[in-house]
Amino acid sequence: MGFWNKVKEKAKGELIDIIEWIDQTDDTIVYRYERMGNEIKNGAKLTVRESQVAVFINEGELADVFPPGMYTLETSNLPILSTLKGWKYGFNSPFKAEVYFVSTKLFKNMKWGTPNVFYIRDQDFGRVSLRAFGTYTYKINDAAKFIREVSGTDGEFTTDEVSGELRSLIITRFIDSIGESKLSLLDFASSYKDLSDFCAKQLKSEFAEYGLDITKFLISSISLPDALQKKLDEGTGMNMLGDMNKYQQMKSADAMESAAKNPGLGGGMEGMMGMAMMQQMMNQNNNNQQQQQQQQQQYAPPPPPPVQFYASVNGQQMGPLGYQQLQQMVQQNQITRQTLMWKSGMAGWIPAGQVPELANFFGAVPPPPPPM
Repeated sequence: MGFWNKVKEKAKGELIDIIEWIDQTDDTIVYRYERMGNEIKNGAKLTVRESQVAVFINEGELADVFPPGMYTLETSNLPILSTLKGWKYGFNSPFKAEVYFVSTKLFKNMKWGTPNVFYIRDQDFGRVSLRAFGTYTYKINDAAKFIREVSGTDGEFTTDEVSGELRSLIITRFIDSIGESKLSLLDFASSYKDLSDFCAKQLKSEFAEYGLDITKFLISSISLPDALQKKLDEGTGMNMLGDMNKYQQMKSADAMESAAKNPGLGGGMEGMMGMAMMQQMMNQNNNNQQQQQQQQQQYAPPPPPPVQFYASVNGQQMGPLGYQQLQQMVQQNQITRQTLMWKSGMAGWIPAGQVPELANFFGAVPPPPPPM
């Protein structure tokens, strides 16, 4: 090889450029490859890594888009740029073009939240103010559209520069979805997944207008106003106890316990308040006991009917006879120990002296006097 051939080969080697972008950040979406005068040598090497695409822009007009791979920049693989430049016979000199690398990886754990409260009309609580928070994930699925619609000629475009616009879209669509769902406030917690999926579907078309694809949308929390949350918590405690009186006693006991932990509650107004709460608890306990006694009396079973006997006197059946009548007849000697008696539940007639309920009647009757 001659001297001049060696010089040409050496010069040719020095003219070959390598165009690539190694992303060492987590938030860069678009990076413009910087070079002096934007000149690219004929035969330069372009390396596009996975999760990247390279976009060529010439004189402000978007030209070729390269997916992942390694390319030698020649007329054959720059069809649009070649058409724009009007090279009929190829090019052997450096050409000017801006090269933008666009990251197509997932941008995860992006935050969204309502900056102010929004209002809904709930079927149980009426007009209620809410706040909501969550995360979302997105990626570039149309690099050319994203550059045209969003990043433009920004040399280094990050997620922060588009997050405000995306959050506004999300909040608007989320509030609309909440209104369309017609869910009760108490059912929100069990419906986070359904609401998230519904919002993600609604946001697909919104994100697509920017060349983006939202791949995940999550609701982390929907918070209630402090006053309403406190009422719900109190209602939950009351339901757990099942009794309003017990619930009030629990609240008073909690207040007294807090007062006991504070040394300043030993006297003065605080001490009087503690005594008042204790007195209230004692009065409430007395009222509860009286109510329980009244309920027991109200629902007490009726007394059993009086026991009634039948007596066989001079071959005739007499009765029914109560205890008072039987006692008088025994005293008048109309019924003796040998008088046959019967009551419900007895198998047959037995002498009165053998009936346990009547035995004490005859103990007070003296035996007949002995014969003279």
